[in-house]
Amino acid sequence: MTTFQRVATANMYDSALRNLAARQKSVADLQENLTAGKRVVRASDDPVAAAQAERALTRISRIQAEQRQLEVQRGSMALAESTLGDAVGLVQEMRQLIVAAGNGTLKPEDRKTYANQIQSLREQLAEVINRKDTNGAPLLGALGSALQPFVGPQPGTPTYEFNGLPGQASSSGTSIATALDGHDALMFDVQRDGVYHAGLSNDQGTSFSGRPIATDMVQVKNPEKLARDGNGQPFSYSVRITGFQTPAAPDDAAGNYEAAYEIFRSDDPSNPIQTGVTGVLKEGMPADITFKIEAGVNPGDPDDAVLEFTLKSTPKQGPSGTLENPFSVGDTVTVQPSTGMMDVVDRVVSDLRGASDGTLAAQAVSQALAHLDIGMERLHNIRGYAGELLNRADRISSDQETRSIQLEGDRSRAEDLDMVQGISDFQNAHVGYEAALKSYAQVQRMSLFDFLR
Repeated sequence: MTTFQRVATANMYDSALRNLAARQKSVADLQENLTAGKRVVRASDDPVAAAQAERALTRISRIQAEQRQLEVQRGSMALAESTLGDAVGLVQEMRQLIVAAGNGTLKPEDRKTYANQIQSLREQLAEVINRKDTNGAPLLGALGSALQPFVGPQPGTPTYEFNGLPGQASSSGTSIATALDGHDALMFDVQRDGVYHAGLSNDQGTSFSGRPIATDMVQVKNPEKLARDGNGQPFSYSVRITGFQTPAAPDDAAGNYEAAYEIFRSDDPSNPIQTGVTGVLKEGMPADITFKIEAGVNPGDPDDAVLEFTLKSTPKQGPSGTLENPFSVGDTVTVQPSTGMMDVVDRVVSDLRGASDGTLAAQAVSQALAHLDIGMERLHNIRGYAGELLNRADRISSDQETRSIQLEGDRSRAEDLDMVQGISDFQNAHVGYEAALKSYAQVQRMSLFDFLR
């Protein structure tokens, strides 16, 4: 049995037109992909790939914003590191002048000249440590400070102070701090640094000329027991020699003596908090007296001492050529806490200007040099930390660049077009479209009139 199936000419026309339109759309889409260089031009082309590409682009934009901010932070930190370098240079110059001012052959006028030079460098140092970045923020402002973090002695404020909140701002995986802890760099902490200045004077008006007396560095033994005033600041002390006496037997030989002393605290300068007698000293021999200032909790207990220093001397030449006791009644050693580098400089300038003889100048110089060395160590430590932050910024930049490359690869894999494959597909689609056009042209001529003709 034979089955016949009739295909209408109109149906062939419609089928050819649909095929032609589909091929034309395919050629147009492939051409658009080639022109844009992307496999996914619109989200409707591939929703999942479009979301992956958009997510990668968002993260790349965020990295670019973080990198711009990091460059600003890097610039501020580089300027802060340079500022500390300038400060170190100025302190080194001051140290050289202080050493020169300690020459025992100088006249008071010469020492005043050196003091004026140190004062000039001190003013430059004050400008450097208050330096600001391009946005007007202090470079050494710690966790937050006034526009001028370091303020000099003012009425009611006898020492140099840090007008801000001490501490170092932390860094993150994409940023670094923009300011350094100026308090840690230039200010002293009694418990941490133990910086006390020991100065010589005589309340009886006796000159120190010809009396080689000096003290060593004041040692802080039990910093947790330091007495403090209502503002939390440690007290100052003064040790005064009140007289001399013959020691009890069997040390009462000729030429032996003892020195009686009193210790006063700054909150009550008229009533001594501690009295005592030195060990046996011998006339015409070097004398070293160690004073231990006690906290007052357990008087007489050596373990209760909070401050300790030694008063050293060599015998002085008497009128007859004999060596005599270098100490005098009224000799006083003042022990005052130093608040910071600027306080040390201000004090040595004042002491050099007021030094009437080489003994007082030598004492001021020895104390200043020891304290400047402590301050220099702190400056170098903070400057090294600034250098580490700059290295950290370099590492962050390298990591961010690696992330950007990875994210760009993710975006490319999600939406970019394989150009070789795209050209091949376009050419194939174009050939198919041409074949469809020719086929449609043949179908168009299949009419009854063409058959009769």
